[in-house]
Formats: sequence, structure tokens, C-alpha cells
Amino acid sequence: MRESRKIDKGAFLSKVRCDHCHLEFDEGVMIKDGDYRFCCKGCQGVFHLLKAEGLESFYDKLGDQTLEPAQRELDDLEKFDLEGFEKRYVKTRPDGLKEVYLIIEGIHCSACVWLNEKVLHKTPGIIEASINYTNNKAHVVWDPEVIKLSDIIRVIRSIGYNAYPYDPKLQEERAVKARRDYYARILVGVFATMNIMWIAIAQYVGFFTGMRSDIKNILNIAEFALATPTLLYSGWPFFKGAYYGLKNRFVNMDLLVSAGATLTYIYSIYAMITRVGEVYFDSVTMIITFVLVGKYLEVLSKKQAVDTIDSLLGSLPTEVVVIKDGQKALVAVENVEVGDIIEIKPGEKVVIDGVIVSGEGSFDESSLTGESEPVFKRVGDEVLSGSILLDSVIRYRATKDASTSLIANIAELLDSAIANKPRLERLANQISGYFSLVILSIAALTFGGWYWIAKDFEVALIIAVSVIVIACPCALGLATPMATLVGLGEALKRGLLFKEAQHLESMAKADVVVLDKTGTITKGKPAVVGVEKFGNFDENIVYTLTEHSNHPISRGVWEYCKSKGYDKLLSIEDIKEIKAKGLEAKIEGKEVVAGSADFLAQKGIAISYSGEHSIFAVAIEGRLAAIYELSDEIREGAAYAIGKIKEMGLEVVMLTGDNEKAAWKVAKQVGIDKVQAKLLPQQKSAFIDKLHQEGRVVVMAGDGINDAVALACSDIAIAMGSGADIALSVSDVVLLDEKPIKIYEALRLSRRVYRAIQENLALSLLYNVIAVPLAVMGYVNPLFAALAMSLSSLTVVGNSMRIKFFKV
Repeated sequence: MRESRKIDKGAFLSKVRCDHCHLEFDEGVMIKDGDYRFCCKGCQGVFHLLKAEGLESFYDKLGDQTLEPAQRELDDLEKFDLEGFEKRYVKTRPDGLKEVYLIIEGIHCSACVWLNEKVLHKTPGIIEASINYTNNKAHVVWDPEVIKLSDIIRVIRSIGYNAYPYDPKLQEERAVKARRDYYARILVGVFATMNIMWIAIAQYVGFFTGMRSDIKNILNIAEFALATPTLLYSGWPFFKGAYYGLKNRFVNMDLLVSAGATLTYIYSIYAMITRVGEVYFDSVTMIITFVLVGKYLEVLSKKQAVDTIDSLLGSLPTEVVVIKDGQKALVAVENVEVGDIIEIKPGEKVVIDGVIVSGEGSFDESSLTGESEPVFKRVGDEVLSGSILLDSVIRYRATKDASTSLIANIAELLDSAIANKPRLERLANQISGYFSLVILSIAALTFGGWYWIAKDFEVALIIAVSVIVIACPCALGLATPMATLVGLGEALKRGLLFKEAQHLESMAKADVVVLDKTGTITKGKPAVVGVEKFGNFDENIVYTLTEHSNHPISRGVWEYCKSKGYDKLLSIEDIKEIKAKGLEAKIEGKEVVAGSADFLAQKGIAISYSGEHSIFAVAIEGRLAAIYELSDEIREGAAYAIGKIKEMGLEVVMLTGDNEKAAWKVAKQVGIDKVQAKLLPQQKSAFIDKLHQEGRVVVMAGDGINDAVALACSDIAIAMGSGADIALSVSDVVLLDEKPIKIYEALRLSRRVYRAIQENLALSLLYNVIAVPLAVMGYVNPLFAALAMSLSSLTVVGNSMRIKFFKV
């Protein structure tokens, strides 16, 4: 499309082709939009609408044909209610409510976040609205019966901001545009500041050595000429933010900056014209430039923090090759259905979960688990979205659609984690909401006090301006979200998925770790190591019974029977599975009971076992038929991980439904000295409740299947699920890599993030406690106030970025 543009260099004005309608117009009348050119706003709007809907191929089909220029509507709000837009960006919840993630354009500080959330919460039909300051991403839930998405966007625009759907593929494009705008404004500010400093130096020298009034007036006019574009162009974002803040009866950081700079500018004009007092045009340029540079560096740092999460989704393909009737077809991922056969080639990323039906190869799952070693998979193995095929060509059957695959679940959980603010962040935002108003009040009192003491308007004004400029609510607003965002990104790199940011805070306060034995400390795949039979019987009975259970012990016995050739399914009826106890059924007309020794004893069947293995006892027609002994392999690195957790000062307890001897055998191997054995699911949850009554903060790790009740009772639930649906649903933290060392890493990382949050809050509060009184007492001029304000925010950002260098 770019090559098709024609430029007639022989004409008085170059002729340029519109990138939408392909009609040629004089270059001077064209609308420039990055690398694109449009003849009118209508063409520009349609072009971006087609691009947003993934319909750019329209222009390839159009070729050299031309169109009528698009007729631009008064606004583009209607696109937010289109079916295609809704299918791509909006999610309908089971309760009928709808939710969307938006990027809010124009947010400068935590006060902007507060204002947007406040206005949205007051809008009828909006159920929930939460905005993350670090990436300006808003999570909005609304009732479609009361309000449309287009109306929500209209509300956001009415208060001076703009909103568009969150799309990681477009984030970099928009970030570059924002950086260019900042860069242009900074260039003007820096140019003016550097030149005005030389003039200021000449004036300061003249103040001490003497200077003719006419030369001084010329220098004042030169400073005025440099300060004016800096204030009006470079400082425009602050004036815009201040205007919309005042319009909505809210005092924000933009008002502090623009008020301080404008007051200084107006007084300097007065001093220049009346030749009474000194001018402070240098302070005007430095206030705007220093704060603008600080905001620019803050934007870059926040973008770097967000990149980790955006990169997870940004590189996913939007189309896949689907095999239908022996023919290959490119299909949008949103249109792939369960059961479709998908073909992937070396270097391509899996975008939908499935099971391999043809071929074999190695997959890089490092973006999911944090492990760099490739995983070899063959026919029948599961492939996870987000992994990359390294070699060969593979075809697999889709077992989920794009919206329910692992990578989509992870993205949704991450969005939810970022949107749900921790307690400390909510508190900091409440303080920031009133901070600017308090500072303006202090500045007014300072002006009055100094004017009364010094009887000098100039001195009183400059000190009051210093108070306004030096105060910084941004550092306080950034303290928690910046640290949590970096922490969530680092956790994801290590295969740790926190479902809410506040779980980082809760986990950091934990003092006891409860581990389930099967599936957490052990691999959860018990194998039969011995069988004792008490007479002859058809082992197909055992195979048939265990076929109907997913418990790890039952699966181990089923695998054993199958390996021995007993794989015939018999007629079965009245089957019952009693959680953590056993099974009973009528097979081929015979009453069969199987499970733990206690379960059989409850059924009146005596059993004596003194070994140290897990057992699966089977009774047929009231008589003991066999005892299967099973042993489970301990996970690699379990003993090391538990040792490191204990070094952190946490108590480690093992819970299991197994017998005492089997439990203590495993506990001794991994270094656990507190064990609770022979527990039913409700007894495990009762043990957790008992710890709570003692004032303990409990982290529990289980397999997510047999421990759902106990996990729900704990403060932080960790599911060892490798991304299984059940693990994602019941846990607070999901380990995408099931190694026990990951539990230790999650604990260490949460403490590191929590420490960074505390440090950030302390730094921001300490800064304001020291800086504001110094400014009130007249020890700080506006120049240093602006510099200090920018540095306070950058200090908080820099301290948060240190989490990236965290090592376990």
C-alpha cells in the first residue's frame, strides 16, 4: 500500500494519494497521520476502523481502484457497539453483564485515575470501573440493559480523556506516538531552558556588578520570548489536565504545575513592564521542562514494566492454518471451533490448546513455565497455547476455542490482577485525591504569612509557587502500582501467576505453609509396588471399578490392572465414590467395596496393615479380596525447596489422607517435622481454620482437585496444576511449572515486592514531609522545587524497577 502512493514532483505542489480512497490531492491539504496521508477525517476514521477490525486486506483487494471520500460522522462512537467490535474486545459474563479492558488516554497522575473512576462509578449502569495508573488500563463492567459501551466512551471523553480497546499489538504503535509528542515538547523546553540559562547568568552577574537598565530590559524581553512557547506549548498537557480537573471540581497535579508556572509567568511580565522587582522567566521554563522530562522518563519506565505482560499476548498470531476436507485455509483465531485440525510449522506459536494427532516435535514452553529446556511431544500429548514449536510440522485437534485456551485464561487473570488494587494502593489513592487541595491551601497560607512578615509581594509569591511546585502526589500514587506491576511481570517470567495483585501483599505476610502430600510433595502418580491377594477373583472387577474414579490412588491401580492384561469392562451399577475414602458398586451382580482400611472397617470388613505404603483394599461380597500397595515418587527438589522455606522463618506442615506410616515416610525424606495424617477433606479445612484462630496467615499448596475445600479456607491457595482449568479456578497463585521450588520463589518474590511497596510509600511520604516545610520556610526556589518534584517520582519508579534484578 505504501508503494502505491504517487507523487508528482513536477507540479507546484506535490500530488499525494490518500491511503484510503486512493484519490490524489495537493500535499498541503493532506492530513498527516504517522506514515499515512488522508484527504479528510472521514477517510482517516474508516482506515483506522478497518485496521482495528483486522480488515487491512481490503486495500490489497482494492488495488489501484479509487473510492469516494468517506463521509465522516460527527463522532466514531457507533463502532463501539458493532457486533465485530464486541466479538473481539467485549466479554459477556455468566450473569449477563459485559466487561471490557480499555486504555485511557490523557492520564497524567493518580488524581486523573481517581477522577475517571469517580465519574464512571456515578454513571448509571456501570457496575465496576478500576484503572491501573502504571499502564492506564481500565477494567469496566456494565449492564447492557442500562447503558451501551459507546455511552461509556462518551462519558470518558466528556471529562477530557479518550479511550480505546486494549490491544497489545497496537500498544507499541500508540506508545511511539505518545513518546514523539513528549519528545517534541521536551525539545522546545530544553532549547528554551538552555538559552534562558545563559541570559539568566548574565543578569545574575549584572545584579552584583551593575547593569544598564536598557540592557536589562532587552534581556528580560529575550527571556519572555523563550518562556512563552515553553509555557504554552511544552506545558499544554498540564493546562489541559488542570482544565478538565477544575471542570469536574477536582484539584490534580496538573493544576499544581500549571498554576505555579503561570503565576510566576504573570508576575514576571508585570515586573518586566513596570520595571519593579526581578523577572523569573527562567523558573517558568525550568518548572515546565523539569516536570515534563520527569513525566517522560516515568512513561518510559512504566512502558518497560508493562512490556513483560504485553509481550505475552502481543506476539500471538491472529490467524491459524486449519485443515478442512483435506484443504488448508487461513482462519481467524476467533473463528476456530473445538474439533478443528490446526497445522503449525517450526517457529510458530501455539494460540489454541489441543491434542496432537499427527507428527512429533519439541516445544519451547519457557514463556509459560520459565523453564528454557524444550519439551518433546508426540501423538496424544497436549499442546498449550503460548508455547512455540521448534522443529517439524505438527497437526493437532483443538480442544478449546481461543477465548478459553490457557493463554487467554492467563491474560484474563493478569488483567484482573492488575485491575484489583491492593489495600495499600487504595489507601494511597484516597490520600492523593485530597493531597493537591491541601497543598494549594498551604500555599495560600504561606503567601499570606510571608506577605504579612516580609511586606514584599514578590518574596511571598515566589515562596508560595515553590510550595505548589515541590509537592508531589505522583510519587505517592505510583508507590504501590509500579511495584506490583513489576512484581507480576517478574512472577510471570518465573512461571508464577498471581490472580490478584493483593495476593502479593497477603503472601508476604504468611507465617505458615501447609502442603498436601499427594500431587504437591509427590508427583501425584502412585504406582503399585506390591499386591497381596486373599483368594482367586477376576481382577477385571478392580479394573472396572477404578475406571470410574479420578483419584490418584485409583488411577494407579487402574494402570496396574491394565498392564497385567485385565482391561475388560464389566457391567456395573449403583456406583458411589465417597471423597477421600473409597468406592462401592455392584459389578456383575456382586457387591464390591474398595478404598482405605478405615473405609472398609466402616463397612464391617476387618483389615490389618502395618506397612508404610499407601494402600487400596478391595472386598467382594463382604470378604477381603486384595490389598494393593502403592508408592508415589517425590518431586525433584522438594526437600531443597522445603528447607529454603523453613530458612525464611515459615513453619511447614504436611496434610494427607494417607496412613500415618506412609505420611511420615515422605515427611522424613523432605525434612518436614509436623504431619497431620488420615484426614478427610473437611478435616483439612478444619485444621486451616484452627491455624486462623491462632492468628496465623496460611499459604496452602495442593493439587486443586482433592483439596478444593482446604484451599478455599486458606489465605493464599496455590494449585499445582500446570495450567489445568481446575487449578486456575480454585487457586490464588498458579504454578505453571509444578516444581516445589516455585512455591519458595513465590514466597520470596512476594516479600520482595511488599518490601518495595513499603519503601516507596516511605520515600514518597518522607519527601513531602521534608520538602513542603522547607519550601514554606523559604529555603527552596521554584527551580529546585521543579527538579525535586521530578526526582521524587523517578526515585519511586527506579526503586520499583530494582525488583527486576531480584534473584532467588
